[in-house]
Amino acid sequence: MTQVAPRPAARHRPAGRRSAIVDADRWPDVATVPRTSWPVRAATQAVLEHALRRLPLRMRFADGSTLGQGGPLIEVRDRTAFHARIGTRGLIGFGESYMAGEWDAPDLVGALTVLAAHAADLIPPRLQRLRGLWAQRQPRAQRNTPDGSRTNISRHYDLSNDLFALFLDETLTYSAAVFRGFPADWSLLAAAQQRKVDRLLDLAGVQPGTRLLEIGTGWGELALRAAARGAHVTSLTLSRQQRELALERVREAGYADRVSIELCDYRQVRGTYDAIVSVEMIEAVGAEFWPTYVRTLEEHLVPGGRVGLQAITMPHERMLAALDTHTWIQKYIFPGGQIPSTQAVEETVREHTRLTVAVRDGFGAHYAETLRLWRERFTDRADDVAALGFDETFRRLWTFYLAYSEAGFRSGYLDVQQYLFTKENSAR
Repeated sequence: MTQVAPRPAARHRPAGRRSAIVDADRWPDVATVPRTSWPVRAATQAVLEHALRRLPLRMRFADGSTLGQGGPLIEVRDRTAFHARIGTRGLIGFGESYMAGEWDAPDLVGALTVLAAHAADLIPPRLQRLRGLWAQRQPRAQRNTPDGSRTNISRHYDLSNDLFALFLDETLTYSAAVFRGFPADWSLLAAAQQRKVDRLLDLAGVQPGTRLLEIGTGWGELALRAAARGAHVTSLTLSRQQRELALERVREAGYADRVSIELCDYRQVRGTYDAIVSVEMIEAVGAEFWPTYVRTLEEHLVPGGRVGLQAITMPHERMLAALDTHTWIQKYIFPGGQIPSTQAVEETVREHTRLTVAVRDGFGAHYAETLRLWRERFTDRADDVAALGFDETFRRLWTFYLAYSEAGFRSGYLDVQQYLFTKENSAR
């Protein structure tokens, strides 16, 4: 998925009105509408009509016909392609159809929020029981082995520092902020991000002299704020581009003697620490390696130490249903990613470590506002994104990703937690 500067390439415009021009070399599965039989398209249409009879959602087609009971509007420009993609690739096809310009929505977040709120019952129960026959499986190549993790992380976080700087605030923080009230304003985002970081550092008990391990550097804001408290920080990342900019920020802030940023997998960490923090990293670990991840936290934490962890979560039943399924987000945004449930996090910690789950605090509404601000900024700076060499399909991809994520938090399908794990002091 990684974009490079524009180059001559095969281009394809899917059938239908006002569809986007798609670079077939970069986006092969978007450029080509899957071949499907009439029965598949008819069955897909029947499932959609069944869903729309129960949802507060409208769907309008190019011929002027409509379905649904009211609510946010989805405008389908190419019905044949839309049904073909969903019929062969499910929700991956739904996202690819948006990327191809075959459908749009005046209120994209509103439409996706309705779908997210009914994610568990969009598909009739009899088809859900056959999920294993039609759902795409996660590719083995995206397993989060040490080599696989480097590749997966690079595909997202090494896209371009300049790209992320276009829609993030000056702290370059790419996780949920904590606001004082809603609706949030862009001018307040940087302070809200620092408030989130400070809450996590407080949970972990970070103070002058603390030896702190951070798993997942981002662009360095947490390490900077910990260093400002007088902590000595070792931060780990697998993103070369993030590390380069984070090191530059550390040097400019005058904290090079307190902050070390290593290009290192969490499984290769050395030493022990008074505190460990990790922000929205567990989602990139993959369910297969959650036990390894939490054992790493325990093994490198001194007795009496504290772990502050921030994690996106989803309902346990939906997590179980999605464990082996390849999703649109995994295919195009976070390869190898898997969002846990609070039950999965807490059971994994209890079953594989002697850490104690001491605190859990959810604040999903704050993530919805964070994503709204990012999405609006990304939209406003679309020309700047294009100037970096990211084509129209990429811009639609990221618009859908940010809206899709915001909808997840607005509907309550997704949440975000700050955890405190503690380790018993054996000397007592």
